[in-house]
Amino acid sequence: MAQSEAEIQRQKEMQQAEELLFSGRQELGFAKGLFLGNFVADWVMPYPRLDATRETELESALNEVRQMLDRELDPDWIDRNADIPRHLINGLARTGVLGMTAPREVGGRGFSQMQCCRILEEIGKRDASTSVFVNAHHSIGIRALLLFGTREQQAQWLPALVTGEKLAAFALTEREAGSDAANVRMTATPSDDDSHYVLNGEKRYITNAAVSQVWTVMARTPIPDKPGKDAITAFLVTPDTPGVEMIEGRMPKLGIRGTATGRFRLNNVRVPKENILGPLGKGLRVALTVLDFGRTTFGACCTGAAKHCLQLAIEHANSRQQFKKTLGNFDLVKKKIARMAADVYAMEAMTNVTASLIDRGLEDYMIETAMLKVFTTDRLWEAVNDAFQIHGGSAYFDDNPLGRILRDARINQIGEGSNEVLTSFIALVGMRGPGMEFKEIYDTMTSFSMNRVGKAWSAGMNRLGATVRTPNVPVQSAELRGFAGQLGRLIWRFNFAVNRALVVYREPVLDMQLVQERIAGAAMELFASTCTLSRWDSDLQARGRNGEKQPLDFTAPEYFLCKSIRHAKELLAKLNDNDDRALLAAADSTLGKDAD
Repeated sequence: MAQSEAEIQRQKEMQQAEELLFSGRQELGFAKGLFLGNFVADWVMPYPRLDATRETELESALNEVRQMLDRELDPDWIDRNADIPRHLINGLARTGVLGMTAPREVGGRGFSQMQCCRILEEIGKRDASTSVFVNAHHSIGIRALLLFGTREQQAQWLPALVTGEKLAAFALTEREAGSDAANVRMTATPSDDDSHYVLNGEKRYITNAAVSQVWTVMARTPIPDKPGKDAITAFLVTPDTPGVEMIEGRMPKLGIRGTATGRFRLNNVRVPKENILGPLGKGLRVALTVLDFGRTTFGACCTGAAKHCLQLAIEHANSRQQFKKTLGNFDLVKKKIARMAADVYAMEAMTNVTASLIDRGLEDYMIETAMLKVFTTDRLWEAVNDAFQIHGGSAYFDDNPLGRILRDARINQIGEGSNEVLTSFIALVGMRGPGMEFKEIYDTMTSFSMNRVGKAWSAGMNRLGATVRTPNVPVQSAELRGFAGQLGRLIWRFNFAVNRALVVYREPVLDMQLVQERIAGAAMELFASTCTLSRWDSDLQARGRNGEKQPLDFTAPEYFLCKSIRHAKELLAKLNDNDDRALLAAADSTLGKDAD
């Protein structure tokens, strides 16, 4: 039977995804291990901590940055004036924030990703506009140069960027390309003599566009020797090049008003071929790798903001009186405070573990960074809402910072990959591992070949082993072995649910986003619980080594593990007991669509 046009397009998209995401070395990271029913302890236990030299270096930098922010940063002024003042940018440059992870040879601080995240957490605690500005410049703006630039490119561009003499922006988003990064339409046509490319097209929602001097721009280039075929390539472009048109330098917006979010058009802009960043036609890989780094620091900024919300909520709950009691004496307020404290502990642990994966050289951490981004942005939004509710009517007025924090926080669930897209990404990329093993077994059974028997046998034993074996979660503290056992059993149950979804739904699961949401949600809870347990275990061990006898307060991680494990169980149960048919029917009817 001939394939339909939709089926042909689906196969093409799947092939492109395979080439992009799964070519090259595939090392088993923690998240992919979960989907296979494994607990890859080496990546998460023991809990990662900086060595003494790095910690001392970080504390010195943090002290310097805090003093500078105390002097130079006024978040209300930034919000009112929709601008980040030059004296603050100079302060960020002077304290090394704008070149934190760049090598010392080009003027950077040579910080690790863990150190970088701690600095950005401090900035995120104070002002979202400033943290987004730094992220746009450092975490994604110069990141492509650091990862993919040649020595010549780095020597030419980085010195001015890491010192703040010049600022950077990352230009991916277009009218039809946002979370769908592969849908870039800007073109780059090679000149007849191959000396340069001519770029045409429009970019929008680009942070720092109007205040930066170096852009990393994604555009489509023809594939040599393949007429009619093209692929995305990354280019270094300067806005002073003839043909660059700044349509709107500062687009008015709801929150993060201090950032210069712009829209520009390139009209026959000539860019030397020497400005190609990374291999020709591999710009999408450049973009996705850069965004992985950005999502890690995104998590750090959200953690800082959530800590600020918790602090504001505690202060108000302990001082505001109603019905002759402070708000902190009411159980429904306590519920919100406890949830915020538990989530903040987990957010910080997840950010630190994810950053350590980069520092330790894990090559594939795309699921972990996606999980971190979705989890921390969702939990920050809940923290803002809870703090807002605790403050009551006073939060609604402009003299309270929570109004600004609420407006600023809303973009986080949209930027750098919408949470809905990343949720499906987590589920589908994670399920690929066990899915490929099932495919190997199925293909051997339906089309027997001696060449396949060995692979099919191995795949079958892997699936069988994960079905009969409960993973071991190796904690050092005896008082945590109960939680470790619960987590191991839940990983087994999660793997069983993933296997069942693959066997029952097979290829249609690629379009079943309600199933994907539950699987991804359970996976995120497992990752969050693991990071929390690892951190708690490390804190207990550190107390013992230091000879401390006074018990520390670990009620926040204990509550987080209780609610996280419970939520994961609920999500897995809903894979079999849900209202999906009624939900989809109601949505289709409301949208005026025919039900499938």
